[in-house]
Order: sequence, then C-alpha cells, then structure tokens
Amino acid sequence: MSLLVVGSIAFDSVETPTERRDNVIGGSATYFSYAASYFTKVNLVGVVGGDWPDAHTQLLEERNVDTAGLVKVDGEQTFNWTGKYLPNMNDRETLDVNLNVFGTFDPVLPESYKTTPYVFLANGMPAIQMKVLDQVESPKLVVADTMDLWINEHRDSLLDLLKRIDGLVLNDSEAKLLTGHENLVSAAKAVLDLGVSFVVLKKGEHGALYVSADDMFVLPAYPTEAVKDPTGAGDSFAGGMMGYLASVDDTSAASIRRALVYGTLVASYNVEDFSLDKMREIEKSDLDARFEQFQSLVNFT
Repeated sequence: MSLLVVGSIAFDSVETPTERRDNVIGGSATYFSYAASYFTKVNLVGVVGGDWPDAHTQLLEERNVDTAGLVKVDGEQTFNWTGKYLPNMNDRETLDVNLNVFGTFDPVLPESYKTTPYVFLANGMPAIQMKVLDQVESPKLVVADTMDLWINEHRDSLLDLLKRIDGLVLNDSEAKLLTGHENLVSAAKAVLDLGVSFVVLKKGEHGALYVSADDMFVLPAYPTEAVKDPTGAGDSFAGGMMGYLASVDDTSAASIRRALVYGTLVASYNVEDFSLDKMREIEKSDLDARFEQFQSLVNFT
C-alpha cells in the first residue's frame, strides 16, 4: 500500500563537536520519505524555493518517492535551519531558522494522493495538518508528529487534531509537556485520553515506548557507537515505522511492534552520517540483516 507524507523540506546546516556541514538536504518530510521508501511507495507533499536543485528531487524519485505533490516556487528560498549539537549528541541548540517559502505553506493534495490509505502528518502547525485531513478520503491509518512549539502556542488546535487521528508520535519531553505527567507511562496513557488510539514516545538513545488501550511495548535503541549527526533520527524512525505498516497493510499489535523495530533500525543508520548520506548507502537487505542482529541482542529467553 502507498503512503502519504506532508511536511517540511529544507536545507540544514549542522555543527557537531567534530564536524560541520552546510546546506545539506533536510526537513521532516525528506527524512521520512527516504526512510519509508525502503518498504513502499511514498507520496510526498511539500514546498521548496527556486534554490532547490532538480538533482535533489531526482534523488527522492529514484527511491520510489512520488513528487507530484512537491511544489517549487521560483523566486523564493527553501526553508533552512542551522543547529549545533552539544558534546552529548542528544541536546542541540537552534542557531537560526528561516521558514521562507514554508512559512506560507498551504498544502493541496494531487487528486491521485487523496485516496492514499496510510497517512503521516509530519511535524507542522496543527491547523495545516487538519487541512490535509480534510482532503484525504477514508484512510486506513493516520499518524501525526508534533513538537513543543505547537503544544505551547497552538494547544487548542492540536487537541482538535488528536480527536481526528489514530496515532501520535512525540518525544518524552513533549509528552510530559502535553499532559503534565512526569511519569512516561502515565503521560502516554493521558495522551490516549485525548483521543488517539495509540502513542509512540521517542526516547532518543534510550529507545521508544508504544502504548495503546490494550498493549504496551518497550523497545531499546540499537546500540550505535559512531553517532555523527542525529538530525532527522525521529523522522526516519517514523518513516521506517509507517513504511513497514503500509507495506504489510496490517495495523495489528504484532505488526506495529515489528514496525517499531524497523523504525529504530532505519534511525540507527541515519545517525551514522550527515543528512541522507548513510541511508543512501544501504538497502532493505541491510535493514533485514540488522533486524536479525537486533533480535539476538534483545532476546533473553
């Protein structure tokens, strides 16, 4: 089954304790699309400026990403972000953000996208995410991402969104902020009370927590020794998760657990280099091999 993603496409300038890269490919929808493309066809909706090279679009198309929903606005600049990671490689500082053409993003889905069965609303303003929902027709599964900015400044519209989607992906600090619960299990259950059927809490190097009304799953992170750039790890995690679910066309608890593992493994490759560089080197077979290795690492019987 195909998968729809709507979100940001950007240029990133990233500084780590040892290296710096300027104007590399970034954005939530970009990382998500590339990660999901290991499993299924992806319909991408986003906007870029005239400075976006055609070669970047071709890179996505070569990965089975349909770019009919990618709008290029000549005379405008692409969204760009500049950030610096602290020595622990978990915490980062945003040094500069220029929304540019993304600041007036008004997503319009191509007709062929409106019946896409699996939908992911990448991090963005809740009102825009709901506008996308108004355009899709009877999707099987809708999952969204969010962040502290929307929780703090657009809480009412975010709460409206949660009543219209199936699942929410957010990190542990965002879950605490949204619910007021310091305990992560309590926070996850409080998110369920806001309307979603399941919640996935990303815990960075400490893995992920999945909670639904009748299931709970705790997954450690894959032990990656050489972390070069964590940018996009959460988006690639979501892409792997949703890509797998769309590929098997099954949202049972067992499939979701397996999807979370694949999401974790895609993210583990993503952080091994800047931008999409590492993910461009691997194929689905590499993920399958790491899946088997991961199974042996977490098996305690």
